[in-house]
Amino acid sequence: MWRYASFVGALLLLCGCQSTHEDLIARGYPPAFADGFDDGCISGRQAAGSISGEFRKNVPRYLKDPQYAEGWSDGFRQCQAMLENKDREEYRNEHWDERERAWQQRKDQDAARAYRSQ
Repeated sequence: MWRYASFVGALLLLCGCQSTHEDLIARGYPPAFADGFDDGCISGRQAAGSISGEFRKNVPRYLKDPQYAEGWSDGFRQCQAMLENKDREEYRNEHWDERERAWQQRKDQDAARAYRSQ
C-alpha cells in the first residue's frame, strides 16, 4: 500500500509540473508568444548576470512575427528584473545591518502615510 501511495503522489507531482511555455499556452497565449517568452526569458537572465543560459533570439522571426517579438520582449524584461531583484535582496540580507533595515522601514512607512493623506 505504501508503494502505491508513493507512486500516486509522485505521479501527481509530475503531472502538476508545467513548463512556462505550456503554462502560457494553457492560459490562452498563442504558441508564437510562448516561444518568444521562453527565448526572451533565457536571454534576460543571461543579461542580468546568470552564468547559465545563453542569449537566444530568433532574429528573422522576431522581425516578422509580432507575437514572437512581444513574447520575447516580455520574457526578457520580466526575467531580467526578477534576477536583478533577487540579487539586490541577497545583497541586502548579507550587508545591511539592523539600523539600515529600520531606516528603510521608517522611510517606507512615511511614504505610505504621505500617499494615503493625498
